[in-house]
Amino acid sequence: MAISLSVLLLLAIVLVVLMRGGSIKAGPAIVAVLFGFFLASSGMAPAINNFLNSVAESISSINF
Repeated sequence: MAISLSVLLLLAIVLVVLMRGGSIKAGPAIVAVLFGFFLASSGMAPAINNFLNSVAESISSINF
């Protein structure tokens, strides 16, 4: 749960920065948000969630 909230916050910040920097306009940003919303309710959501969890676990297991 904490990882998904962190990722959500990070992606929201990236989206705001891209919009303010002029790299992405409001229309495509809305489409991207809606795509993510509908993707989350699709059958692919568990596979994407498992992949992101495994990436997060791999990163957290790296010792610097």
